[in-house]
This record gives sequence, structure tokens and C-alpha cells, in this order.
Amino acid sequence: MATARHRWLFDLTHLPTTSGLEHRVVEWVHAWVERRDDLKIATDAAGNLLLTVKGRKSRTAPVIASAHMDHPGFVVDSVNGREVTARFRGSVLAAYFDGAAVEFFDARDGRHAGKVVSYDAGTKRAVVQLQMPTSMLGLGSIGRWRFAVPKLGVKRGLLHAPACDDLAGVAAALTALDQARKKPELRHLGVLLTRGEEEGMLGAIAAARDGTCPDDSRLLSIETSRSFPDSPIGEGPIIRVGDLSSVFDADLTNRVTEVARASKLVHQRKLMAGGSCEATAFGAYGLSATGLCLALGNYHNMADIDGVKAGTAKPVVAPEVISLDDFDGLVTLMLAAAKGIDEVGVGIRTRLDRTFEANSHLLD
Repeated sequence: MATARHRWLFDLTHLPTTSGLEHRVVEWVHAWVERRDDLKIATDAAGNLLLTVKGRKSRTAPVIASAHMDHPGFVVDSVNGREVTARFRGSVLAAYFDGAAVEFFDARDGRHAGKVVSYDAGTKRAVVQLQMPTSMLGLGSIGRWRFAVPKLGVKRGLLHAPACDDLAGVAAALTALDQARKKPELRHLGVLLTRGEEEGMLGAIAAARDGTCPDDSRLLSIETSRSFPDSPIGEGPIIRVGDLSSVFDADLTNRVTEVARASKLVHQRKLMAGGSCEATAFGAYGLSATGLCLALGNYHNMADIDGVKAGTAKPVVAPEVISLDDFDGLVTLMLAAAKGIDEVGVGIRTRLDRTFEANSHLLD
């Protein structure tokens, strides 16, 4: 890694995880909290994790940074010698499976390498031929794409990792909380880590339906979202005004933007309509939510998606890519938002009223 401050980011983005099987991430987070006696962790009925500062006494409504703990991956159905059948959870174009290198993890974290020999997009069933037969893999073992070590790591300020989506979001939220817990004015910042996002935002829906977060919470839905030409990697964290499904809480989004501008933070403000994120789920159930994200390369481990769709590029799986500067900026933006969204100036309507009152004579 480039610096020690990114160690959590590196650790988390290399953990095997997929929807419904986030236990390795959950265990890592529990160990992280146990080393901080001023934090507490609660688990809701869906297995989501809510991290808050102990003894929080603040009249300020909570600001909750939310990120999901899963990533697209394989789940073993059966093993017969060298042949593994597995279901894929999450969204990846079928073309990327043909002959792709994969690895499965047994209960002791042993790795079992192989390649995909067939994939049915309708059932999302893959058949994988292992390099060596094994009796160590059982029902429910996790598999993911396999990358050669030289393809991973930090290169020119960019992190190349098996799963930035959304483990980089988890790392950013925890990094912000670790700083906030030491500052009395930021003790209202908490972190919600959800499950099953890649299979329909299941954990976020459960958290919203079951009241995991207080009703007056302001949720900052943290994501790593596919980069487009107008949302480049390395140009700062992104204040996300909406996604493919919805636009987010306008007042909260505008307040975060005003904080970023007043603090002169490098940032982007974009729709990011390449997919849907958990802010949509939170908003649909009446919670105040907006989105923050990192521009992501090789979304869901798919290199050159547009070229593959156009038939001009060969489908190749690749590590996901984010900028370390963007990551650091996202942490700074979260902390600034938590501190400043209740302190920023007047709302848009008030400013419009003042403009009207000053200039309405032009309409006479």
C-alpha cells in the first residue's frame, strides 16, 4: 500500500464476500469496533450493522454514512472432484464468464483456482473446472474472479482491487467514524453497513422498513459508481443527486453541496445514472437520504463495458479501480457534511424570495 492510512481500505477490498455471505466483512468490522472502547455496534434482524459512538448526547439529528458489504460473486451449489457448480449473485454481463479465471474460498480461507467452462445467464448457473480436485469446498462456499498479483495494488495513485464496490465505501465510512469519534461536535456521526445490495438492496430495504436508524437520521449513501466521461476518476468524490431510479432528498443534497463549496473541497456533483443505490431505498421509505460516491473503473470487474457491448472489445474481467485521492476526499467530505449541514446558509427558496423582492419592479 502507498500509506498506512489506507490499510483498512486495502484489507476490506480484498476480502471475499457476496450477497448473503458477508460474514468475513462482518467479522472484520466487529474486530475493528472491539479495538475502540468508545464505539458500539448493533445488529438488526437482517444482519445489518449500525455503529455509533457510546453515550452520544447531542441535540443534532444523526448523520449516518451507509455502505454495503457485498460484491458480485459465486456461491457453490455442488462439488464433484474438479467440477464445481455455482450460482452467481449480482450483475455481470454473460460475455465476461467465458473461460474466466475464478477462485473459491473454503472455510479455512484456502483458495481453489479454476476457470468457468459454461454459464447460463437465465439461471445464473456456472460450471467451473478446478485446477485440482478438492473435498474442502462445501455448499455455500464463496467464489470470485481470480487476478494475478501484479494486476493488484496501488499504481500511480490508483488502487486496483478485487472488490472496491462497495468495500471501499465501507472503508471510507469507517475511516470517517474513526476520526469523528474523537471530536465532540461529530459524535452524531454513525455508520450503517448493509447486506444483500447486489441482489436488490435487500439490507437497505430491511433497515428502512424496520427502523434500524432513527427517523430523523440524515443518510449519506456511500457507493463506488461506474465512472463515465463526465464523472472521471481522480477529479474528486462525487455528490450524487440521484441514480437510475430516483432523485435524492433535494434539501440534504444541496446542503452537502453547499458545505463542500464553502469548505473549498474538490468534488463533483453528478446524477450517476448507471445504476440504482441504497439512497433510493431509504428515500422510498421516508428517510432523508442523499448519495456520495467514488468514480469506479472496471465496474463489477468488467473491463471496457461499452466496447464489449458494441462488439469492438474482448470481454475481460479486471480488478476494480478507484483513486486514493478521491477516497481521502470522500472521507473529508463526509466529516465536513456531518459538521456543517445544519450550519450552512439559507435555503434556495429564501434566496429566490430575496432575489424576487429586490428585482420584482422589473415586472411592473
